Amino acid sequence: MSRNHDPRSGEVILDGKAISQYKPKEFARKLAVVHQQNEAPADMTVEKLTSFGRMPHKNIFSSQTDEDREAIERALACTNLLSKRDKEIHALSGGERQRVWIAMTLAQKTPMLFLDEPTTYLDIYYQLEILELVKELNEAQGLTIVMVLHDINQAIRYSDHIIVMKDGEIVTKGKPNDVVTESMIKTIYGVDVVVKQDEDTGLYMVPMGI
Repeated sequence: MSRNHDPRSGEVILDGKAISQYKPKEFARKLAVVHQQNEAPADMTVEKLTSFGRMPHKNIFSSQTDEDREAIERALACTNLLSKRDKEIHALSGGERQRVWIAMTLAQKTPMLFLDEPTTYLDIYYQLEILELVKELNEAQGLTIVMVLHDINQAIRYSDHIIVMKDGEIVTKGKPNDVVTESMIKTIYGVDVVVKQDEDTGLYMVPMGI
C-alpha cells in the first residue's frame, strides 16, 4: 500500500488511481509513512529533520517559503517538540525520536499516515504517548491512520477497524469488538486467551497459556 513492495496480484487504488501510476512526489503528497526503523545523522536537529517533510512540495532549487515554515511550525507544535527544535537527534529519547519522524510526516501535509509498528522498542510510557498522539491526529485533524500493531490490547483500544493477517493473507476484519475473540486469537497465534468486557476499560484480552 505504501509502494515498498509490488502487489502479487491486482492493484492498489488510491483516489481512483493505481498507486503504481503516481509519480514519487505526487504520491508523497497523498500518503506519508513512518517506518519501524528510521535512520538520520546523529547531529541533525529536530527542526531540520522535520523540514524534510516539505520535500514533496518543492524542487531541488526551491528555498523555504512561508508555507513551509508554517507547516514545520505546526508539525512541531502538534508533536510537542517546539522546545526541542534545536536539539540533535542523538540527544533525544526513543519516544522523542519517534515523535520527530511523525512531525516530519505532518510537515508533509498528507491526508493519510501509515505507521509500521510505531511502538516497537519503546517502554510503556512512550508507547502510550505515541498512540495518544496518533489518536489525536485522527480525531482532531481528520487524518486517516493505518498502523501495524502486534499488541492486541493496543489495537483494540486505538483502532476503529482491525484487519487480522496471517502469512500475508487477510483472515478477518471489522470493528475490534467483532474481530477480537478467543477463537480468533487461538487460530492466529496458537495461544489460549480470555477476552473480557469491562465497564471502565472496554474490551481487553488476557493470555492464559499455549
